[in-house]
Amino acid sequence: MVEGNWKMSIENNAPRSSTPVMSVGALAERSGFSVSAIHFYERAGLIRSTRNGANHRRYHRTMLRVLAIIKAGQRAGIPLAEIRSAIAPALAGNPLSRGAWGAISAAWRADLDRRIAALTLIRDRLDGCVRCGCLSHELCPIFNENDAAAAFGPGAAGLEDAGPPWPDAPEDQPRAALTLSSRISSASAKTSS
Repeated sequence: MVEGNWKMSIENNAPRSSTPVMSVGALAERSGFSVSAIHFYERAGLIRSTRNGANHRRYHRTMLRVLAIIKAGQRAGIPLAEIRSAIAPALAGNPLSRGAWGAISAAWRADLDRRIAALTLIRDRLDGCVRCGCLSHELCPIFNENDAAAAFGPGAAGLEDAGPPWPDAPEDQPRAALTLSSRISSASAKTSS
């Protein structure tokens, strides 16, 4: 009799990977999401469940991949509406294959590259004159003499990746190529002449 109970215990504690459907608790444990987050994503239309005879939610194991994509998208700053659109085939019952995930990531790549470039630009320029018009930073006379950037409109032109060129930039030189040292050298040359 003890041997029978022991076997039953082994079967009950067997890895859940063999079951095609999971309870919300098992899905939460395996995915790393909280139960409340899983319920939120279901209400938002990002994942689906079915109900068993006792009216308990049951999730297909493919929802693990969907949750992984949701997490990756959110960490990258992708809006939930875009994530929902990308995973629409999975919500229609089609599993997301490696190829489907590759297509999703390729579609997000250009947006992520744009965001990375914008964040890098902000990081690199934030400690200097951002051409906002304050004229209080020690580099403002070099980068925004007499608030010349105001002619290009409101805001901090120095933080925009496609904003106007520096006021005295050579026409054949891209704005991004004008580093702090080249601007200081240019300003020094003007004052010494």
